[in-house]
Amino acid sequence: MSVVQKIEKWMPSPFTIAVLLTVVAFVLAGIFTTTSDSATEHYGNLINYWNKGFWELLSFGMQMVLMLLLGHVIALSKPVDKLIQVFTSNIKSGAQAAYLTTLLTILVSLFNWGLGLIFGAILARKFGEQLQKQRIEHNYPLIAACGYVGLMVWHGGLSGSAPLKVADEGHFLVDKIGVITVDQTVFSTMNIVCMILLIALVPFVMYLIGKRSSQSNVVAELEKEANNSRNEQEGSQLLDRTNMVGWFLGAIMLIYCVYVALSSSSTGIMGFVNTNYINFLLFGLAVVLHGSVNNFTGAAQKAVEGTLGIILQFPLYAGIMGIMKYSGLTLVVSEAMVAGSSEWSLPALTMISSGLVNILVPSGGGQWAVQGEIVVSSAQVLGVSIPKNIMALAYGDQLTNMLQPFWALPLLGITKLQAKHIFPYTFMLFLVGLSIFLGILLIF
Repeated sequence: MSVVQKIEKWMPSPFTIAVLLTVVAFVLAGIFTTTSDSATEHYGNLINYWNKGFWELLSFGMQMVLMLLLGHVIALSKPVDKLIQVFTSNIKSGAQAAYLTTLLTILVSLFNWGLGLIFGAILARKFGEQLQKQRIEHNYPLIAACGYVGLMVWHGGLSGSAPLKVADEGHFLVDKIGVITVDQTVFSTMNIVCMILLIALVPFVMYLIGKRSSQSNVVAELEKEANNSRNEQEGSQLLDRTNMVGWFLGAIMLIYCVYVALSSSSTGIMGFVNTNYINFLLFGLAVVLHGSVNNFTGAAQKAVEGTLGIILQFPLYAGIMGIMKYSGLTLVVSEAMVAGSSEWSLPALTMISSGLVNILVPSGGGQWAVQGEIVVSSAQVLGVSIPKNIMALAYGDQLTNMLQPFWALPLLGITKLQAKHIFPYTFMLFLVGLSIFLGILLIF
């Protein structure tokens, strides 16, 4: 039995992993955080922290559900289907599909992580449909893993949480470090070189893996999804069937998005792009592309199944964040990693600590909120460039997404695979990314 087959056999579901990580966070906080309370009171407080965190990210969770749902709805529209066919129609091999999926997903994700997440999943599925249709040998789980690679590059791009937060005049550490503009972080020489290496090397590596692994024992039953999944039935209201309703609503939403973009020069480069903006834009695009209410809601009914994982698991990870944040476990982990470090090694150790925290708290913005102060303070003590240490946190946060299945849930829903199917290949991506990020931090 190969390593891939062993992982597929023994790796639990993402929901079970979330439960196990909750237990790990609870035990670690119980052991390593200090308190004057009795053991009973201490563990009782940890349960309270878990419950407090459990409900703190409901708004963000709903944003993620909408992003996944609307992205999938857009993919079911006729115009987008024709656009994706431009990339997939002339595909000749599974290795070529792996290369193109990786390259295009990285490029989109450097613009915005949410768009990259959905785009990569949809592109991987469309490649799978086309390859199955043409009976070309391919490794579908590998191609799907390539569609997840955007989560390994996003924090160094235009939507990176930490770089955008410190560029805000009102960020919570402004009294300690002032405003750090994106030309010192995202557009620094170090990060630009890092992104160029990712664009050049990662797709090539996945192409080579695709050449050596042209087949997989995992075959997903991919029937081509209908562009407009709800048939118009007799008796439907005229307004439900006309395109004018969707075009009217969508036009208003898209015009507003353009207005926000043009009037936000004071927020810096792409400073207006946030989760709400992306969802508003996606909603407008979705209703315009489908036109009628019947088509739009029919596609939404088909896409909603893929959101189940986020709905059920996001509160569990929010609870883990609550344990780590309110018990002080995050600071314990961070301080332990930077203890005894030097000016040369601190960024690398910051990246490693950030990666460990991300496994328990898979949220870039949430992680910066609980780990940002120690990242800044340690850099100031050792005389390390603060922008560089911020990017070190960003690299660690995005790197271990390849080991953490939570953000893969949208992709798994769209590609009809399980986490155990793609994990062997996301682990390979992790190793490639680790080499690039560590090398960059130690050289610059």
